[in-house]
Amino acid sequence: MTDHSPQTQVSRWPLHTRILAGLVLGAILGISANQFLGGDHGGLQWTMANLTEPAGQLFLRLLLMVVVPLVFSSLVCGVAGIGDFRRLGRVGIKSFTYCLGISLISVGIGIGLVNIVQPGKRIPAETSQALQERYGKDASQRISVAQQSKSDDAPLLQLIKTLVPANPISAVATDSVNLLHLMFFALILGAAAAAIPGGKAGPFLAALEGLASVCARVIDWIMRLAPYAVACLVFNNLARFGLDLLQALFWYVFVVLVGLALHMFGVYSLALRFLARRDPVDFFRRVRSVIITAFSTSSSVATLPTTLRVSEEQLGVPKEINSFVLTVGATANQNGTALYEGVTVLFLAQLAGLDLSLSQQLSVAGMAILGSVGTAGLPSASIPFVVVVISSIGINPALIAIVLGVDRILDMCRTVVNVVGDMTAAVFVAREESR
Repeated sequence: MTDHSPQTQVSRWPLHTRILAGLVLGAILGISANQFLGGDHGGLQWTMANLTEPAGQLFLRLLLMVVVPLVFSSLVCGVAGIGDFRRLGRVGIKSFTYCLGISLISVGIGIGLVNIVQPGKRIPAETSQALQERYGKDASQRISVAQQSKSDDAPLLQLIKTLVPANPISAVATDSVNLLHLMFFALILGAAAAAIPGGKAGPFLAALEGLASVCARVIDWIMRLAPYAVACLVFNNLARFGLDLLQALFWYVFVVLVGLALHMFGVYSLALRFLARRDPVDFFRRVRSVIITAFSTSSSVATLPTTLRVSEEQLGVPKEINSFVLTVGATANQNGTALYEGVTVLFLAQLAGLDLSLSQQLSVAGMAILGSVGTAGLPSASIPFVVVVISSIGINPALIAIVLGVDRILDMCRTVVNVVGDMTAAVFVAREESR
């Protein structure tokens, strides 16, 4: 006798469908709660603090828990799997060239839209003041973080400290994991393992391959929670600020979202068609579970386990190329973040009445690209960088308070662009290496 119970029917839905259903449900409930109760309602605040926020954070922390061993094992095995140093160099150069070119285009789109729409000149002074007062406390905390992270070292020394760890263990021994340090260490170990003759590195690599397989199984378990966690995460965001804040910052949000959409569906589609020789429609259909996961978690790092699995299983990218391009790309290739940072800096400059020259805007574009490379793939990680940039061009850093209320929803969108950009890079490099 066939069981047609609702639970059995739901369990047959693909994971991405269940995640999308959770996302839609969370959005509907969140907007409804904000509209009928208000974001400051005591019962709603209690529900978020004691139920939905812990549920969402449990899911995120479980994913992040697996990221360090997965990134380390995958990258070491990926580099060792590439083997030939000349091939490794080719893969690295092709990845870097592709990502740099796409990042330049993304920032160009953002800055072009800001100059056309002029969103900073469309916000009334009283709205700007009200937003600064509402989010002032949070802004002061972000400014403090940015000031602490600011370095007085010379550029070359700062680059060395950013990339090369003095102690790779300490790089991952805190909640704020330094993935760039971890990846550099893993690249060195992988290259050394590939250079050792006679299979002497075999047991070491076999152990790491086993670790990667164990991490993949843990991720399968964690992703079963995704539909429920996604509903909680989206509910929290929309219940907290609702639609009123989006209306107040409509033109700023409009520019960011239009820029991200143009880049994702325009630039990526062209790159897929003419560089990777892939059908864009088929590509986006195959990666929809990654898109939904990235949107709901706002973290390219937390999405990395899903990205690695989907890229290999759905796109057919070889494991060693996935391990290299996607792992490095989760931190170093963030086109959406570069676009967002460029738009936000120019938006705040317009709001402050500061007209930036062409050379100053080009400087902002360059800083946005460099800043996106060093930005951790975690929620709202780009805000401290924006604070540093606007301070350097003479803008009161307290203005960052204006964008904090909508940052999370924009973070969800730019994370999607970041992650999809990594996957387009992977399929491009895979095609080039197969020729």
